This record gives sequence, structure tokens and C-alpha cells, in this order.
Amino acid sequence: MAVPTPFSLRIFVADGDPDGLRLVERSNWVGKGVIFPRTLFPEIKTRGEFGQTGVYLLLGLAEDGANETIYIGEGDPVRPRLESHFAKKEFWTRAVFFVAGSGQLNKAHVQFLESQLIKRATAAKRVLLDNGNVPTEPSLSEADRADMEVFLINMLSMLPVLGIQAFESPATATPARGREYAPTRLTCRGKGVLATGHETTQGFVVKADSEAVGDQGVVPSMKVNLPSVYRTRQLLIENGVLQSDGKRFKFSQDYTFTSPSLAAAVILGHSSNGRIDWKDAHGKTLKELQTAQAEV
Repeated sequence: MAVPTPFSLRIFVADGDPDGLRLVERSNWVGKGVIFPRTLFPEIKTRGEFGQTGVYLLLGLAEDGANETIYIGEGDPVRPRLESHFAKKEFWTRAVFFVAGSGQLNKAHVQFLESQLIKRATAAKRVLLDNGNVPTEPSLSEADRADMEVFLINMLSMLPVLGIQAFESPATATPARGREYAPTRLTCRGKGVLATGHETTQGFVVKADSEAVGDQGVVPSMKVNLPSVYRTRQLLIENGVLQSDGKRFKFSQDYTFTSPSLAAAVILGHSSNGRIDWKDAHGKTLKELQTAQAEV
């Protein structure tokens, strides 16, 4: 895995409100990101950026009010598409879109970006995808495709900084000091299941083929007392990350959780201190490993 290249972002808070309209530019890049809450759309939609060709994301919660949801689209320009979604789509509360300088992006370019983003969100399964289908990827010249792949990479590297993790697939190793290293393999055992995982800069990765308790192994009070764990577990079952063999569930792919405790709780079916329940091959807990690292 290539070592990430350092970059800087310039975020301009256009109206002085940190939660309002923000314009984001990356060092040595022709693109620009525009982030705004839904409530501001009517008063900012006449800005020049909305009249450009771009790719956009709508973000919010599903109708159940629990699961993070995303819709991915493109517009030439973006304004009419966002006007339609403002009138017809209920779930989204914020949006981000990316444009570039005059003549830098055309309809085929943003269709390519849209298709690639949908494919990545579908594979990552981090959030619910509101799109009904995967659009056909347009035909691009070799040069245009190369340009759009660079544009896509820059977008994807910016989105986590902006709080959007929908497209991140689990990292297999975390680059450090210009090289790669093998992360410490950790296990979580209990109730007849065994899971393996490791820490990354993205969060805590549980490896494919790890086991989680079946529905009968989940404490009855989880839905009430651990709602975030319950919602996460249900989402993973619904999107096929957790697949049942009749007795227990197995992870069909590597999956990144926001914390080792959330990962362990989903696996064990009850509240968990992940820093205690995840252990290395010698029986040392994650807490002990982290304490030792901090003392070096």
C-alpha cells in the first residue's frame, strides 16, 4: 500500500457560521468542494458554484431516524438536480458537491465520478445508499479517464477530513514513518464465537470470516440500553456484512468500526469494553498494549 501524500486543505467559512456554507480547496488541485446544510439551499443556490458541472452527495438519516444514508448524483449543472432533491427527497440534511474551474469537468466526467462513488459506497457498506441502481460508466478517452481518476482520488482523500466515511474500505496496514508495518493481530472470544481484528487510522477493522453471536445470543435489552450497537448490528445484517449460518453470523468482508468497543459489542451481543475484550496472541489486552506503547 502506497504511503499517503501529505496535503493541506483551505476551508473558507463563507457566512461566518462554522455549520453554514463552507468552500473547500486542496493544495495543488483544480477542484473545489462546497458544503452546506439543507436549510441554506434556497438562499445560496444562486452562487456561481451551483451553476457548474459537478458531482454531489446528499447526507442524512433514513426514515427510521437511525441509519446514516447517502445519495450520490451528478449535474450539468448541479443546481437543477439539487432543486429537485430539495423538493422531493426528505432524508437529507446536508450536502457536498465538487466542481472545478471553467471547462475542467463535463457531463461524461461527472457521470464517471458518480459511477465510481456509487461502486465504492456499495462495496464499503458503511452507510445506507439511497440510489436505486448503479449508473453505467461512460466511455472516456484514456487521457480523460486518467484525469478523472486523479480527481476521484483527491475527492476521496478529502471526504474523511470533512466527516464523510461512506467510501472508506478497511486499511490492511497503517503507513508509518514512510514504510508499512503489520498491525498487531487481536482476537475477541465469547459465547462460542471468535473474531479477529486490528487497529488502523480509520478505526477498528474486524476481519472477514470473523464470527458474531446469532440473534439468540444478543441480550434482550440491547435495543433499549445499547441503541447505537443495535442499529449498527441490524445495518450489518441488512447489507450482508453479517451473514447467518443458522447458529451464528460471519463477517462476509473486512469491516471498519468506529471503536474496538463497538466492534466487540456487535460481536458478543452485549456491552463491551473493547480495550479489555480484544487481546493479542499472548493474552495481553488492547489496553495493556496501548499503555506499553505510550510508555516507550
